Amino acid sequence: MKTANIGELKNNLSKFISFVEKGEMVAICKRNIPIAMIIPHHSKSKSNQTKLGCGMGTVQIKADLTDPLIPEDSWDMHCQ
Repeated sequence: MKTANIGELKNNLSKFISFVEKGEMVAICKRNIPIAMIIPHHSKSKSNQTKLGCGMGTVQIKADLTDPLIPEDSWDMHCQ
């Protein structure tokens, strides 16, 4: 990891940005005391890592999913 005091960072900003572009982190210091970090922003979207079928067998269906939740004789009260 690179470190830079504020004055050095201001004078050589493009040099430190090139380090960050290469994947390095830069610690920004004020009088040699770290106060902030510049870290790479990975804008490349990661591909979906989910594997097909990884959740197979983890769900149990205990009723018929096509059955209504309320009895048919109560349907009329909901339609007005």
